[in-house]
Amino acid sequence: MPRKIHPYNPILKERARELRKTMTRGEVILWQHLRRRQVLGVSFLRQRSIDQFIVDFYCKDWDLAIEIDGSSHDSLAAQEHDAYRQARLEALGISFLRFSEYDAQNHPDAIIETIAQWLLTHPPKNPPLGEVADRP
Repeated sequence: MPRKIHPYNPILKERARELRKTMTRGEVILWQHLRRRQVLGVSFLRQRSIDQFIVDFYCKDWDLAIEIDGSSHDSLAAQEHDAYRQARLEALGISFLRFSEYDAQNHPDAIIETIAQWLLTHPPKNPPLGEVADRP
């Protein structure tokens, strides 16, 4: 089965590029642990555009989005927008893990452990063409 490619708005490519240059401290710390396949040999992308949105981190093989929520997510309007956004992306088959900016800055090892456990307990949804959907 060919790899599923999610739609995205090409206008968001430049915004995603800007966000990669201005990541929060928590995102930077977490990226240092996710990059270069350091978690179970799994590849992650940062600031990835999917549909009409940009997710903080994304794993294509598992269709997994990881979000780091800072204080800008505290208001009721922001929480409603996050819920809408997450539901829309989940309708595309994407799973979500959410963590706080505080935890990303102060407890990155616990976040990495949670991500690793999630990967180990969920089969890949979207493995590359020609690869068997084995767990890491």
